[in-house]
Amino acid sequence: MQRLTNKVAIVTGAAQGIGAAFAKGLAAEGAKIVIADVGDGTNTANEIIRSNGAAIYVKTDVSSAEQVKAMVERAVAEFGAVDILVNNAAVFAKLGPKNFQEISSAEFDQVMAINVRGPFECAKAVAPIMAKQGGGKIVNIASSTVFKGVPNLLHYVSSKGAVVAMTRCLARELGDQKINVNAIAPGLTMSDGVLNQPGYTPEYIQQNMGGRALKRKQVPADLVGAMVFLCSSDSDFMTGQTMAVDGGNVMH
Repeated sequence: MQRLTNKVAIVTGAAQGIGAAFAKGLAAEGAKIVIADVGDGTNTANEIIRSNGAAIYVKTDVSSAEQVKAMVERAVAEFGAVDILVNNAAVFAKLGPKNFQEISSAEFDQVMAINVRGPFECAKAVAPIMAKQGGGKIVNIASSTVFKGVPNLLHYVSSKGAVVAMTRCLARELGDQKINVNAIAPGLTMSDGVLNQPGYTPEYIQQNMGGRALKRKQVPADLVGAMVFLCSSDSDFMTGQTMAVDGGNVMH
């Protein structure tokens, strides 16, 4: 039995990579998908539709309150509800490892605008709808780097630390509305963006794998099971939590 039949899920940053894997995984469980991305998500939407699912693509900059509001309104107009929000959109792969002294103020601000304000804007837009419906699920994407204090990605790690904090605060504020708010903290995942980033050399990836209990490369599909769990009724009494899904690199 599909666990998300007729649920409506917004997945940000779902045009490719991990977000696309989330969108297709939720669709396979019966959810109707809204792909919100600045990049073209038409191919992901069409792939879901070809598999007998329901999906639309809405071009969205998650750092823009106006665009987020319009995207959520389109979701409701198309599918009649918003049951699930997956805050996946983020700046990561294009950054590449660098000493914090080399990070410009403009780059720092861009990372914060998308990685922190983006989830804030999206949660703010969907919460009233979920509350009116009698509940919902918000899943934020953090990072296992938060728990390790990984060097040479200070702006990214700081932004994901804020996502963990936001998850906890939102869980407290939205609990009375029966809205569950949790997070997944992936390890270094072999998405297209990472594979195409010269800074993530084979040596860097091998060193990262060496710290895992399960010593293999992490791929987007490794995250889908945890996502479906957090979006389904299986996790109805779980909120404010951050699940590390990284092959046992972080244990807490």
